[in-house]
Amino acid sequence: MSQAAPPVDPTPATAGPPVGELPYDAILLVSFGGPEGPDDVIPFLENVLRGKPVPRERMLEVAEHYQHFGGVSPINEHCRQLIDALRPALKEIGVDLPIYWGNRNWHPMLDDTMRQMADDGIRRALAVVTSSYSSYSGCRQYRENLQHAQRTAGEDRAPIIQKMRVWYNHPAWIEVNADKVRAALGQIPEDRRDAARVAFTAHSIPESMARNCNYVTQLMESCRLVAEAVGLPESRWSLVYQSRSGRPQDPWLEPDIVDHLKDLRSQGVADAVVHPIGFISDHMEVLFDLDEEAKLACNEIGLNMVRADSAGTDPRFVAMLAELIKERITEAPDRRAVGRFGPSHDVCPINCCAPPARPGRPEGAAGPPAR
Repeated sequence: MSQAAPPVDPTPATAGPPVGELPYDAILLVSFGGPEGPDDVIPFLENVLRGKPVPRERMLEVAEHYQHFGGVSPINEHCRQLIDALRPALKEIGVDLPIYWGNRNWHPMLDDTMRQMADDGIRRALAVVTSSYSSYSGCRQYRENLQHAQRTAGEDRAPIIQKMRVWYNHPAWIEVNADKVRAALGQIPEDRRDAARVAFTAHSIPESMARNCNYVTQLMESCRLVAEAVGLPESRWSLVYQSRSGRPQDPWLEPDIVDHLKDLRSQGVADAVVHPIGFISDHMEVLFDLDEEAKLACNEIGLNMVRADSAGTDPRFVAMLAELIKERITEAPDRRAVGRFGPSHDVCPINCCAPPARPGRPEGAAGPPAR
């Protein structure tokens, strides 16, 4: 799919004067958020699922996943570590800007952060969203969250926010993930290594959401580039999905990781590397859905599973984020990307990552339009 940018959506969370006329005075890290104690779990999940057709029993089931880890998700701590690593990385390349942090679903909430930015006199900020791929939930919904936060803070005083481009095909992203896969393959006995399979995983999304965005195309390109860097032929890797939610009757992207691993074993495969390429850090869905559920399934069927690490705060990944920030500030002409598609757009096109269909609503009518 082409990444060429059609006319832009005139929304205050993504548009504005050209970057050269709009120097930023802050960076805003925007993430999903997660509970940091047992009492946080249900309120957090209620925030996540507000307005979504997810049965309460499914929410309570997911709540047990969090309670299995003491009610604490690693995602907030990862954001703190990422900010701590990003500050010196930015200063090293001559960017000295304050970094704010706001979450979609748990403290620090984005609305509170936006009010703080307004109180601090911040007028223009670049948002770094912790998602490498374009979809409604990974792009447009965050832009809608930003717009809501701007209205909450007061549109006459809230900063203008622009979103940094996605990096699914940035050479540093490919290099880091390739090294994680190599390290995991290195844990497989040498005499079996050449027969091992690699399963790249990403969060499943509804098919109605996937039809409205480049999520699958971008994921496939990341997987292809990483596999190529590692030297894996197409026969030895697959893109599969994990962590689906929603109603059982609604179609989501497949195959599921556990089903895929069982299928590999039925084909006589003895070893598999599972790499969560769809995530930038080892948060709850990685720890539970892969390290617990998928690992247990592999133990039951006799498949040796090695889980590769995510990018986390690998210095090369942090340096890449710093590079992308400086790219926007300076309008750098050399925007690095590898593969078939080139760098993604800076300002999201009209109807970019449109909402999925919801039961009883037409396609693309899942939420409020971006304004």
